[in-house]
Amino acid sequence: MASTYVQLHVHLVFATKGRTPWIADDWREEFHKYIGGTVNALGAQSIIVGGVADHVHCLVGLKATTPVADLVRELKKATNAWARQRQPAFSWQEGYGAFAVSHHERDKVVAYVANQADHHRKVSSADELRKLLEDNGIVYDERYFE
Repeated sequence: MASTYVQLHVHLVFATKGRTPWIADDWREEFHKYIGGTVNALGAQSIIVGGVADHVHCLVGLKATTPVADLVRELKKATNAWARQRQPAFSWQEGYGAFAVSHHERDKVVAYVANQADHHRKVSSADELRKLLEDNGIVYDERYFE
C-alpha cells in the first residue's frame, strides 16, 4: 500500500487533583475552548470538550504518529497553567483514561460529552469512571477511587 490511512478517535478523561471542584461555572466554557484549541495546536483534532467542575472529557482524533501519553502530558501541562490564572490552587490529578472510539460510536460519544452537566446530576464522577473502565474491559484498582 503506497499510502497510510488512519482514523483514531480517543475519548480522554482526566480529573482535577483530589477531584476538587476547581473548574468554576463562570470560566468552564472558556476553559473547554482553550483545551480544544490546545489539542489542535498539539497536532491532534479536537472534536468536543466537555465536563463538570472536577473533570474533563475530550474526544480527539489522533494522527498515526501521536502517542496518547505525549498528547495528554502536554495538554495537561498547558491547560494547568491556564487554569491557575483563574484558580491558583488548580492542578490535574495524575493519570487519565483513554478509550478507543469507533467511527460508528463517534456521534454517541459526542452526545455523551455534550450532556455532562445533566449526566452528573444522576451519576458521580467516580461511578462514571468505573463504568467507562468496565465498559472498556479495563481492570482497575478500587483504591484509586477512595
